[in-house]
Amino acid sequence: MHDAAAPTTDMTSAAVGPRTPRLPLAVYVLAVGTFLMLTTEFVVAGILPDIADDVQVSVARTGLLITVFAIGMIVGAPLMAMLTLRLSQRLTLMLALAVFAVGHVVVAVSSQFGVLLAARFFTALATGAFWAVAAVVATRVAGPGAASRAVGVVGAGGSLATVLGVPLGALAAQAIGWRGTFWALALLAVAAVPLIARHVTDDSDDVPTASIRTELTALRSGRLWLVLAACATTTGGVLAAYSFITPLLTDRTGISANLVPLVLAGFGVGSLVGSLIGGRLGDTRPHTATIVAPAVTTLVLLALCLVSQAAVPTTVLIVLMGFFGLGANPILISLAVRYADHAPTLGSSLAVAAFNFGTAVASWVGALALESSLGAVGPVAVGTVVSALTLVPATALAVSVRRHQRAADQHRLTSTAPVHASPSDALSDDQLAVACSTS
Repeated sequence: MHDAAAPTTDMTSAAVGPRTPRLPLAVYVLAVGTFLMLTTEFVVAGILPDIADDVQVSVARTGLLITVFAIGMIVGAPLMAMLTLRLSQRLTLMLALAVFAVGHVVVAVSSQFGVLLAARFFTALATGAFWAVAAVVATRVAGPGAASRAVGVVGAGGSLATVLGVPLGALAAQAIGWRGTFWALALLAVAAVPLIARHVTDDSDDVPTASIRTELTALRSGRLWLVLAACATTTGGVLAAYSFITPLLTDRTGISANLVPLVLAGFGVGSLVGSLIGGRLGDTRPHTATIVAPAVTTLVLLALCLVSQAAVPTTVLIVLMGFFGLGANPILISLAVRYADHAPTLGSSLAVAAFNFGTAVASWVGALALESSLGAVGPVAVGTVVSALTLVPATALAVSVRRHQRAADQHRLTSTAPVHASPSDALSDDQLAVACSTS
């Protein structure tokens, strides 16, 4: 009976076609963690006046809480990747959440501005460590063919923070005070620790024995640096415009300040969907996606410069900016993991640092453009240029991979000798994702 039923099952499966493998629950647990991480990064912007009044510091100076967090992310991601090299990934994630929780408790109970800055910096170190390791763990547990999709889901947790986490944090501040927001984030981080312990598999037996010096040899990879350059420019272009989108909407477009949160929520929804779809495309056509996304983003930002006086087109373009502008991020993280070769956590951490570096520099230039004769459209113009620059490293990377692939194909046709090239050199876009999850 069993033998007779088997062919029917096989024929049915063949007729239906191959199903997309389901991602492990651990991937979604990691997404919860990134949701908390990005919520704390952005929520401060919405409660700056409350913090400033409480600690008796000007709003401008209180803005240093955002700046110091960005610096902590830039420094912390690669630094913590090195310091936790001999720890298991599961333990690193749990420790990062614990430090995250402690940092928020310190902010919630302190009234000294210097202490707040220090706590935000150390919280950023933990955030950088979590982001970097989460991407590597996602690629590991997802298995071959689903690496970018898994990173996309993890990144979507961060995108969801802009849609849900930041507004809820602002509402919590209104209901129970800004300190209550930090208490809530601390408690949620503590609750996430046992989830990580239960659903992320123990990898203590796979802890590398390589030294920090050996890990740093990954920096010799030219392709890794091309990916990092793309990380910096693609996010920098979008955030240069997004950081100052409110003045554009209120002063130039004429949208009421009460409706601005809805437009920003549209951007968050766009980035959420873009991260999920981008992650899926990254498992089949990674290099095509990393060229198309910044190209379309550049056109979207250019159009935004031209039609920003009309409310409906502006709103639609802002949603598209989130969709295309941040949709390639999970692919870029996966490529960074791959081209770092034997140091995947370092590659992931450098990608996180590059994202934040690009955001910091482009936002600073955008602020200068805002005060120039261009006015509210200035940051968008800066974002257009920076986004276009992404095409340089993205195209160079794709050309390099294609060149090595053609050389490998030609060598196989003319010789039976083994090809002396890295595995990713001779793989097609459909196969490249496998190398990512096995690196």
